Amino acid sequence: MSGITCKFGGTSLADATCIQQAIDIIRENPKRRFIVPSAPGKRCRDDIKITDLLYAWHDLASKGLAATEPADIIRQRFEELAQALGVSFDIKAHLDEIAANARTATSDYMASRGEYLNGRLMAEVLDATFVEPAECIKFDDEGLLDPATYDLLAAKLDGDGLFIIPGFYGATPDGNIKTFSRGGSDVTGAIVARASQSEVYENWTDVSGFRMTDPRIVPHAKAIHEVTYQELRELSYMGANVLHAEAMLPVREVAIPINIRNTREPEAPGTMITARREASQPVCGIAGRTGFTMINIEKTLMNNERGFARRTLSVLEEHGVSFEHMPTGIDTISLIVKDEELANHGGAIVKGIEKAVSPDRVTLTPGLAIIATVGQGMAHHVGVAGRLCASLANAGINIRVIDQGSSEINIIIGVEEEDFERAVRTIYNAFETWE
Repeated sequence: MSGITCKFGGTSLADATCIQQAIDIIRENPKRRFIVPSAPGKRCRDDIKITDLLYAWHDLASKGLAATEPADIIRQRFEELAQALGVSFDIKAHLDEIAANARTATSDYMASRGEYLNGRLMAEVLDATFVEPAECIKFDDEGLLDPATYDLLAAKLDGDGLFIIPGFYGATPDGNIKTFSRGGSDVTGAIVARASQSEVYENWTDVSGFRMTDPRIVPHAKAIHEVTYQELRELSYMGANVLHAEAMLPVREVAIPINIRNTREPEAPGTMITARREASQPVCGIAGRTGFTMINIEKTLMNNERGFARRTLSVLEEHGVSFEHMPTGIDTISLIVKDEELANHGGAIVKGIEKAVSPDRVTLTPGLAIIATVGQGMAHHVGVAGRLCASLANAGINIRVIDQGSSEINIIIGVEEEDFERAVRTIYNAFETWE
């Protein structure tokens, strides 16, 4: 097998016009053979995604309530799509089957029907082979992807022509439909790319790739034309959400590049995600999030006390709380925790730490934003941290915490939440053109 895998997101398949644009893109390059469609997304700002309507339908039906409104909207949208695309596929019969199963079906089954139906429609329009994910994308008993998937799927994709593989779902060992987490069609695309040994995985969406920072904060932020898997992993973790976080794993292991493309600007090259690249600039991206609290622990001669960190972290484990970063000093440890993780456990954790390690002081610092400045080139450039800190100091922004990973591709800082957007703009301006 050879060719290109193309995944199309919900906004790229929201209506018949969008689907026709996707079909034109597929036909433009004969190497585009393995197509992964999402369910139709929003057609406008106030519209509702098909997947959300399916969840609503299931929720009402499972409670024995009338689900007329979401069911009617779904039926109308798919019947309009079938008519506009000129397909003979009996969409009404399939919708009737979903309606008959709605009361007893699982949530995963109902949610997957948007991708299934869209896939069936596109398969007829493209005269493509339809591949049922439930037959070849398998989850194990723990809900993780079964590696046998790749061989099963490869066998289904063997042959000439086009193949349509709906995104978002597969099946458990007992044959029940199981979905990935939201946005999971990205993951399906990566699995298909690996199984088909594609030369590239094109992920078509409504943006022309990644930008150096969030365009909602810096409207004209520079485009990132190339980024490594590792760099993107750091940026995605801190909130750059163009691509599902798990979508890199299947293709990263076999070095298949991912190309983020825009269906509305198909001529734009987008962003290429690769195993390695030539870094001409020290920083490729800045990303961050608000909603963090820092647990500050101080104890004189902490470094002489064996097991101090282990006992401290065990307190978080006892309360089911994970931490994001752990900057340390000779007599201090700071634990940065998401507010949703910490929830109402703050007071109990402080008491637990006091009991476990008898510190001199334990305090909580809420209201933090964490910002990651990322780039594999910073390891070979002198003065990156200095430039970052100086730019923030000149802007009057206080750095509450700073940490650099051992890989030297990121610098993490913590600032007050009210300084978050101003800090992002300041860091962006400091590195936008620095060679």
